[in-house]
Amino acid sequence: MKITDPRAMRALAHPLRLDLMDLLGRIGPATAAVCARRLGTTQASCSFHLRQLAKYGYVVEAESEDQRERPWRVADMEQSWSSSTGGVAAAELERVFVEREATRLLDWTQARPHTPEEWRAAAFLNGVTAPMTAQELDGLGEQLAAVLAPYIERATGRAAVPQDARYVRILLSGTPLPDSPPVPD
Repeated sequence: MKITDPRAMRALAHPLRLDLMDLLGRIGPATAAVCARRLGTTQASCSFHLRQLAKYGYVVEAESEDQRERPWRVADMEQSWSSSTGGVAAAELERVFVEREATRLLDWTQARPHTPEEWRAAAFLNGVTAPMTAQELDGLGEQLAAVLAPYIERATGRAAVPQDARYVRILLSGTPLPDSPPVPD
């Protein structure tokens, strides 16, 4: 889902709403009550925020055999937005997103010693600073998206998931360094 409406960006730029999106993406359809228990908040709060997410098409009501329940599911597992066209709303969404991702990375550093060895060995956290043009950076982003495509198929239910799979967060970022002068010849 390509988000272009600043109001939709503002609607998503809330930590609990991002938590709800993440949770529903991992566990599948769930009611506000289930979400509240999993996220340690109130059912009323989850219900309100799920309705706000639904207003902008991020979540939709899921089918339920019990007419008394109102489960929700994520409408599209992928969301993207452009900071160049979203103005202040996109900047706020990016700020909240980056804060969440930084917290996840810090949480991983705390949890790592208590994680099974095979997952500690497989996990990675690294970075590189390299000279490239804007076109090369754009191409790199496309290549990385292509590498991740088969795993995204699993997350969306369009491909089989191995039994021993766990949800893994992959954070990709390619940003020019501030005040970085051009690389000399």
